[in-house]
Amino acid sequence: MPAISQRLLFDLPSVTEQTYAQFPVWSESTAKPVQFTPLPKKAALSLWHRAREFDRQTHEPGKHGGAIGPSGLQVLHTFLFDFLNYTSGRLDPSYAAIARKANLCERTVSDALKRLHSLGIITWIRRCSEEWINGRYVRRRLTNAYCILPTGWLGYMAAPEMPPLHPSSWGKAPVMPSIHEDAVIELKTSGDRRGVIRILEFGPLGGIEAALAKLGRAVLSAGI
Repeated sequence: MPAISQRLLFDLPSVTEQTYAQFPVWSESTAKPVQFTPLPKKAALSLWHRAREFDRQTHEPGKHGGAIGPSGLQVLHTFLFDFLNYTSGRLDPSYAAIARKANLCERTVSDALKRLHSLGIITWIRRCSEEWINGRYVRRRLTNAYCILPTGWLGYMAAPEMPPLHPSSWGKAPVMPSIHEDAVIELKTSGDRRGVIRILEFGPLGGIEAALAKLGRAVLSAGI
């Protein structure tokens, strides 16, 4: 190749073709405002206990954790008690923020989020912004908007409700025996027939207790 041709070749500016977007955005991302659903702290605490119960239910011998797993529980805990705004329901932390709070790497956070999503415990909306930069329309990726679902968890079985306590159960006032039952108890414990008659006399007039008291007095008077 002639020297002049080589010089012209080396003097040409190098051009590198960009084959990817400058700010990659998920195809299903939206730039519309997201409406979050408020979740009171008491309800968040209830969901947390349910998640732990779910993980215990699905635990298999020889395995570490259940369907949610330790990392899934850690991520859910940070959602409920570190990032969730109980009043507005806003929940949109970045992967880096979740990883920092949960003490996990971002790859583990990503896997935990996918697991929580597949179980129907959380869902999300991918978000982006839209703007014009130097005459070009540009979309930038934003953090996801998350929502913790209170129902529809795949494989979760709610614990059966406890039946109502009997009045004689612990913590409740004992049921008082009837006058007739009280008289029988007195006869068995003391054998004092006069004491039994006195108890029967507390019964209503014209009732069976009053008749038994009258009979008892007659028996005592006859010396039987």
